[in-house]
Amino acid sequence: MIVGAAIVVALVLAFSPAAAAATPPTIRVSATTASGPAPLRVVFTATGDGVSYHWDFGDGSSAEGASVEHVYGAGAFTARVTATGAGGETSTTSLRVLSLAVTLKSRGIAAYGQHLRFTGRLVPAIRGTRVSLYAANGSRAARGRTGRGGRFNIGIPVRQPMAYTAHVGGAVSNSIVARVRPALSAGFLGSGVVGQPLRLVPKVRPRAAGPVKVEVRRRGRLIAAGEFASGARIRLPSSRAAEYRITLSTSGAGGYARSRVSLRKVVFRPRLAVGSRGPSVLALNEALHHLHIALGSIDASFGLDTRDAVVAFQKLHGLPRTGSVDARFWRLLLMAAAPRARYSGDHIEVSKALQVLFVVRAGRVVLVSHVSTGATGNTPVGRWHVYSKVPGWLPDGMFDSSFFLRGFAIHGYPTVPFYPGSHGCVRVPLWLAPRIYSYDPPGSTIYIY
Repeated sequence: MIVGAAIVVALVLAFSPAAAAATPPTIRVSATTASGPAPLRVVFTATGDGVSYHWDFGDGSSAEGASVEHVYGAGAFTARVTATGAGGETSTTSLRVLSLAVTLKSRGIAAYGQHLRFTGRLVPAIRGTRVSLYAANGSRAARGRTGRGGRFNIGIPVRQPMAYTAHVGGAVSNSIVARVRPALSAGFLGSGVVGQPLRLVPKVRPRAAGPVKVEVRRRGRLIAAGEFASGARIRLPSSRAAEYRITLSTSGAGGYARSRVSLRKVVFRPRLAVGSRGPSVLALNEALHHLHIALGSIDASFGLDTRDAVVAFQKLHGLPRTGSVDARFWRLLLMAAAPRARYSGDHIEVSKALQVLFVVRAGRVVLVSHVSTGATGNTPVGRWHVYSKVPGWLPDGMFDSSFFLRGFAIHGYPTVPFYPGSHGCVRVPLWLAPRIYSYDPPGSTIYIY
């Protein structure tokens, strides 16, 4: 493609003595441009020994004369000129014209530092043409090439609001304004133990996104609100056990999109055990439930179900299996993630090393329980299938039993030691046995490792 230069096409005809009287006229054709952004204005000029010239511009339009002007919409066209000599003889030549147009699309919003995808299309659909994406400040942000149908796809990381256009051979697309959703987060200074100083530190990136609006609630009541700069230190009351629900948000001014994040912080009594009650226990149960560790109910009472859930967490994280909570437990709990399954699909997994059971659905752990396997290590390792189920009590004290190999079963039992202590079966707490029983119908898979 050549832009802004004259294009000259000459038609040279061989001389034939036998047809000298009927020699077609010669034609020379020039055009002010053969390629450029649409709408493309082209002046065509024909010279030679023709007495008349007829132009077919290739887009359904035509004109007469040695010099003509035409404006093309977007597309690829072939302009043809037919010269007629004095004796009625004719000759034709043609010229290729490319009138370029480019469109640009994007969802327009991306999280701070994340890639924003721009898509577009070049008309005419020329494959392999280079496309440049420019920011409003004149800098080139990225480049790409057109593919099938003239389409292109370009991604760039965005860190500030900016308008972008795509450029192809002098054609410039519509402008797309990229908005940035700021990254909001918060840190805490202090352990969260009752009586110890505690401060909230909101953060926003980039800082140009403006102040952070902070709302702090306790038991649904708004106890603090205001706008703060990134990095400010906001004091939270810590004289008594409590759970704070905190919302951080930005207003979306200056080309930035609105952003909002919610988090919680527990002010806790570090030591909890069976019989404890209050906000600290409620926060404990909620945190355990969030990790899919089984509980009888999510309340403010530390009962046997909470004890068993605490033991399950202690087993998962290598803590002493005490069934009670201390400051170290809290530190791990507040930054823990839900455990991952070893196998995909729907099944139950039992880890003899950890002494825990996982109920897995679609490859994700949905329930965790502490268990006790064989005291002598005789619980069979492998992949098994439930072949028999017996609801209710058996004479030897087994409850809601799911048999997977001979006399080996997963079942409830009045006592479930925190260590391997069964005769070989997988014992689960009585209060949880009906739920486990419902998860392993006949034929279901049991992995023991």
